[in-house]
Amino acid sequence: MPAGASVPAGSAPLTRDFFDRPGPEVAPDLLGRVITHGPVSVRITEVEAYGVPGEDPASHTYRGRTARNAVMFGPPGHLYVYFTYGMHFCANLVCLPEGIGSGVLLRAGEVVAGAEVATARRTAGTSRAVAPRDLARGPARLAVALGFTREHDGVDACPPGPVSVLWGDPPVSGAVRSGPRTGVSAAKDVPWRFWIDGERTVSPYRPHVPRLRAS
Repeated sequence: MPAGASVPAGSAPLTRDFFDRPGPEVAPDLLGRVITHGPVSVRITEVEAYGVPGEDPASHTYRGRTARNAVMFGPPGHLYVYFTYGMHFCANLVCLPEGIGSGVLLRAGEVVAGAEVATARRTAGTSRAVAPRDLARGPARLAVALGFTREHDGVDACPPGPVSVLWGDPPVSGAVRSGPRTGVSAAKDVPWRFWIDGERTVSPYRPHVPRLRAS
């Protein structure tokens, strides 16, 4: 557990073998787990799985290894952090053995420790207020709340790494829902988005909308 972290009593970190499985298996099992980085802990309430090269056209690894996605081809249990839309970072957890290329996007969660720090990060440079349910509601917000930036790409989330994914409080049987992934243009009907039913922090589903080119 990282120094200074505040986490639920009795929580044990997940080990590498937890992540050494296909993304669609790992993803629903991540719901209710607690990811901790420094003083901030987030209970995961929504995730999306992405498949292996050549099989899942929505995955960053679909066309093979690049400088950008290299971490996804590394050992399971590491963070893959990427920059998107020229303004946001998003965080994934790498799945399957080294060399394959798969992961799970952390889409949303509930801040269960370090809310003051998470709020300060979310409101930095602005005068706006952020409701507690919105602190980590969405992949970019979750990354900001946990303090993830480009420098965390490749960081180990298994013991004794600086990031921990703890056992947490998995949902009861029947509380997990699945549906199409949010905002992807390829393989958009694949039901690899998973969330805990009834959780306020789950982000709204948004289908992909093609961008219109200027004439």
